[in-house]
Amino acid sequence: MKVTAEKNEKVAHMIFASIYPLYLNRLEKNGKTKEELDHVIKWFTGFDQEALQALIDEKATFRTFFQKAKINPNAHLIKGVVCGYRIEEIADEFEVYKQCRRMEKLIDELAKGRKMDRILREEKK
Repeated sequence: MKVTAEKNEKVAHMIFASIYPLYLNRLEKNGKTKEELDHVIKWFTGFDQEALQALIDEKATFRTFFQKAKINPNAHLIKGVVCGYRIEEIADEFEVYKQCRRMEKLIDELAKGRKMDRILREEKK
């Protein structure tokens, strides 16, 4: 599937705080915790717990959320399909959408029981 400018804008205007509980609910159904969810999000975005909570409290949009993030330098290693979109094929012009799908891929892997050291990618030496 191809991402469109309209799709990118729709996601960019979504409120992160309204989606976060959905992520958490999915993970808790699979025996995972809020701490594990936050750990994955913090690895990906570079936020500390205080900054993450502040963005939730201020009801930041995904655009603001990702603009304030310092995306992990290994984020390019996140590959695969999420919601029918192959992450590595999403054009760079749709940055918000791409980052959102990357984060969702990490959350999916956590929900499926993948080990944390495999979720938090590192460059092969």
